[in-house]
Order: sequence, then structure tokens, then C-alpha cells
Amino acid sequence: MSGEADFIAHMRGIAQHEAARNLDDDAAVLDIMGQKIILTHDMMVEGVHFASHANPADIAWKLVAVNLSDLASKGARPMGVLLGFMLGDGQWDREFALGLKHALTQFNTPLLGGDTVRAGERESPRSFGMTAIGMVDGYEVPSRSGAQIGDDIFVTGHLGSAYAAYILQQAQKFCPDILLDALHRPNPQLKLGQLLAPHVGAMMDISDGLLLDAQRMAMASNICMKIDLGAVPLLREYISHMGDDVDARTRAASWGDDYQLLFTIKPSAAVKFMGQRPITKIGTCMAPHDGPLLLSMNGEAVQLPEKLGFSH
Repeated sequence: MSGEADFIAHMRGIAQHEAARNLDDDAAVLDIMGQKIILTHDMMVEGVHFASHANPADIAWKLVAVNLSDLASKGARPMGVLLGFMLGDGQWDREFALGLKHALTQFNTPLLGGDTVRAGERESPRSFGMTAIGMVDGYEVPSRSGAQIGDDIFVTGHLGSAYAAYILQQAQKFCPDILLDALHRPNPQLKLGQLLAPHVGAMMDISDGLLLDAQRMAMASNICMKIDLGAVPLLREYISHMGDDVDARTRAASWGDDYQLLFTIKPSAAVKFMGQRPITKIGTCMAPHDGPLLLSMNGEAVQLPEKLGFSH
């Protein structure tokens, strides 16, 4: 096994319970006497998901947000979280705890428990894990595999903002707060997820990049997604600092860390959401074509980038 996809393929042979959804979805869906419980787990590792000099409170916030974003993609209400924490410097740990409290209070989510560990004598990168638990009330839980030919493709919010913040910070250039917040303190779309879930065909959160996640949804649904890069919503601050040409829009759609929702919906059902910000139509679901993903801009075909998004 040489990578993430290979390892997950191996795990599919073990995860045989129907709640696992063949490990093709954002979360597990456990049916307990008709009550649907949503379970998800995400990790963050120093040097991969955050820099060693990052603000501990920001790391805690993001750990909560990325887990709750998976619940949002299922239309779930958060019931609580479990924390896996690697102990380190006392002051750093206290700042993390304050950030954790802030995030959990903001999203009205209780801490239910967890575990702590300490690394060995040899210095090693710190890592943290969180399990989020949610509940869905009275409707079918959306999956990645429910997109159908003829569905419209939508996203929530704006994309590329975290990418812009990262690039500007790396270049030690001025970065607007709205972009910095997208990188360090993303907001999971919980209320929108609950609003949309009863109406969508397929839904997932955009964590690894719009293009990569759209490809995953298209492959799971056995359709082709045609996406108009010109329709992808960008903040004016992104455009001001990064540009608005094909290259700038491709980078916004292929970097990740957006934590918005990607969903498909029948045009007749989409009418009630049209014109409601922050929801934007970006494409259409088609019959399988040369591949699961097609791009265009200003009516012209756009070649897929070599890298569609983030993968381990």
C-alpha cells in the first residue's frame, strides 16, 4: 500500500457494516431503531495541516470546524465531539483548550470525552484527532452517490479564500482578515446543510478542492459533472490579490480548505433556492463522457489541471 487511496481500498475489505457506506462517503450513518446517527473522524498533523508556529487556538477551532463540516454535508445536528490530544507545552495546551472552548461554544456542540497521549522522548510532530457525532431528523441522509443526469450543481459560500491567505502569508504580503479567517477559522455550513439536505440529490463538503471533490462525487454517482469555472464564486478580495483569469480560478478550485458544501439538485427543486446567497449554481450533471469531470469558462473548454486537489 503506497498511499491514501490504496489504504482506504484495503480498509473497505474490513468495513463491511452498512453504516460505513463502503467508505465512499464523508461520514458513517448508523441507524438505531429508526434514528440516524452520523459519525465522522478527522485528524490534523503538524507540518501537514498546520505550521509549527500556528496559533494553538486557531488549530483547535479548525479541528472542530473540519469535523462539523462533515456533519453539515449530511444535514446533521451536532450532538457532541470526542477529542484525541497529544500533550506538549503547558501554555500551548492551555491556549488550545481556550480555542476549543470558543469553537464548541460558537457551534453549540458539547465535548463528551476523549483521550490524551504524550509523545516519546524523541521530538515528533504533534497530531490531534476528533470524532464528531450528529443526528438527522426525518429525512434521507444525503450521500456522494445520489447525483443524477440533469441535476444542477451548486456550491455554498466562496471558494479559494484559504488558498489566497496561504499564498499571501507565505509571501509575507498583506492579507485581508476575511481571507485569513477562511484559512484559520472556517465556518462549517451546519444550518445550510440542514436546510438543503431534504432536497438534494448528492451532497458533500469541499475539503480537498472543488475539482477533486466533484470528481469523487461524479464517480460515486456514475455521471459526468460539467463545471463552469467562471461561475465559481470568489470573494472580491481573492480577485484583487490573485486575479480572475482561468489560472486564478483553477487554483481556487483545486487547492482545498474551503469547507463549503457541494451539492446537486433537480432544477425544479432548485428554484426555491435560486438567488439566495450564499448558494451559487456552477454546473450541470451529464451522462458519463470522456471522464467524470469537464471544465469550461466563457463557453470555452478548459483543460483539467494535473492536480485536482489535495491528497495525502
